[in-house]
Amino acid sequence: MISDERPRGIALTDAQRLDWLRLIRSQNVGPRTFRDLINHFGSARAALAALPTLAGRGGARRSTQICSIADAEDEIAAVRRLGAVFVAQGEPDYPWRLAQIADAPPLLAVRGRIETLRAPMVAIVGSRNASGAGMKFAEVLARQLSDHGYVIVSGLARGIDTAAHRASLGTATVAVLAGGLSHIYPPENVPLLERLIERGAGITEMPFGWEPRARDFPRRNRLISGLSVGLVVVEAAARSGSLITARLAAEQGREVFAVPGSPLDPRAEGTNQLIKQGAALVTCADDIISVLEPILGSPPPEIAEPAPDEPLDEPAVDERARILQLLGPSPTSLDDLVRLSGSRPAVVRMVILELELAGRLERHGNALISVPTH
Repeated sequence: MISDERPRGIALTDAQRLDWLRLIRSQNVGPRTFRDLINHFGSARAALAALPTLAGRGGARRSTQICSIADAEDEIAAVRRLGAVFVAQGEPDYPWRLAQIADAPPLLAVRGRIETLRAPMVAIVGSRNASGAGMKFAEVLARQLSDHGYVIVSGLARGIDTAAHRASLGTATVAVLAGGLSHIYPPENVPLLERLIERGAGITEMPFGWEPRARDFPRRNRLISGLSVGLVVVEAAARSGSLITARLAAEQGREVFAVPGSPLDPRAEGTNQLIKQGAALVTCADDIISVLEPILGSPPPEIAEPAPDEPLDEPAVDERARILQLLGPSPTSLDDLVRLSGSRPAVVRMVILELELAGRLERHGNALISVPTH
């Protein structure tokens, strides 16, 4: 199998892992906020102690819901009963490519063979309402890529995802779940998950008992693209979750491939549009392999750790008011807030952190943020 492993980092202690889980499960704490809190306070435990004060300064109307020690211990125990483990960002088993994206999950629940996550992955995604030809071609690509040493990653959805997973059961495949480990969607693919974890893995960032909702699937899609070195879209309508995944892959610097289809088939409209926009056209697995081999064919150079963000800084009273005045329902960027407010980035990021913990901030694509008036 082609190597894509980058050993790095050290393991958390059990106490640290518990604190990390409590922090990421606390109200209004997402991956970006988690990172800012850890960078500023130095530990998850210190960040947990600071949450009520920060949320209050951001204008929270209710007390912040902080994940209790008991709830976190219960989740860890439930994960272990399934034979799964929590892997933290920065630990050796955490997929290094995923760790490079801006909103990488601090903790992944992994069920199956964790060593699968060290291999190079190619994502195959597409229509849930797939054609027979589309599913057959997804199977062919998955088998040929698997035989060449790639692990196939997809989202366990109906249609193209299912075809890609099934075709790579004999080697290894990774299913990224939109819900928790106890709520597999769609339910008819529970047997497929049970089979694929024998050689591959099922992973999720969601709480153990989380039942997936519509908005959770785009969140899952960023992990599918983030894990992979390249993403293949087999079939996709004009408005499709697969196109969201393709956009995320491009933003993450991944190679994007698309399978052309008949202009008369609405399931090919999205893939044909991707090709027009610059995605590599795919008619066989060699089209993918020839692009990826230069990336993975020789031992890659060490990737430098990203420079840490400038530590957050406390704003003066007038600074906080000035920054808040610039925010509203229209999305704006951090750079514009810094320029227009005259404050340092570390100060603006602290105000944004407070607003997010208070539940008043909305994040949009292209790193834009807004504060709804309601």
